[in-house]
Amino acid sequence: MTTSSPAVDKSEARVRQMFGEISGRYDLMNHVLSGGVDVYWRWRTVRAVAPVGTAPILDVCTGTGDLALAYWNKGKGQVPVEATDFTPEMLRIAEVKRDKRHSQQLAAGAARLTFREADTQHLPFDDNLFQIVSVAFGLRNVTNTELGLREMVRVCQRGGRVAVLEFSMPTNPVLNWGYRSYFKNVLPRIGQMFARNRQEAYNYLPESVSQFPYGKALADKMEECGLSNVKWTPMTFGIATLYVGQKP
Repeated sequence: MTTSSPAVDKSEARVRQMFGEISGRYDLMNHVLSGGVDVYWRWRTVRAVAPVGTAPILDVCTGTGDLALAYWNKGKGQVPVEATDFTPEMLRIAEVKRDKRHSQQLAAGAARLTFREADTQHLPFDDNLFQIVSVAFGLRNVTNTELGLREMVRVCQRGGRVAVLEFSMPTNPVLNWGYRSYFKNVLPRIGQMFARNRQEAYNYLPESVSQFPYGKALADKMEECGLSNVKWTPMTFGIATLYVGQKP
């Protein structure tokens, strides 16, 4: 499920700098490059893994906060949501979104929606705290995938759920060929039109996706890190997949 090409550089310093450089155009680029389908993927995630009761939710590698905001909306302002990322430029944009869209509800006493700087490999939370721990398109950027997953499981409540929304590769051979060709030859050129940076973020994107496990391989890794009964659901011809596991 992975390629034999040289391993992509996922060092903390490189990833933090790269996403900091493209933060200002990150949302626009994602919507353009996915044809707006990324909004639908998050919509499906918060419905497939919906909050139950008022225990808090955590979204890690939150970027500019779209999944965290979707969960806060799904909870109708009654469920506290924490969101973390280690790129401060991304978090500033997330906070602007929150304040622009929900300042009145928050001022009126709605459950908190908090963004804080933190590395998913070292989460600043107690054990067994959150009913849902989610990540959207960020797990593959964590330097040590297993360490990140184990931290997500640690802070999840017993009986709670961990949800991973991530890019994947279509299983249909024709679609797989076309998708790989698009990722390798088209996407980097479009991305660089929107945000030029010396780290070549949109060359990194196809490399990180093609080398990251998907389907059963990622489900098995999640179970190895402490989850049970992991299920996965391909979306949009398999170019994204939602994985959901439960903490025993």
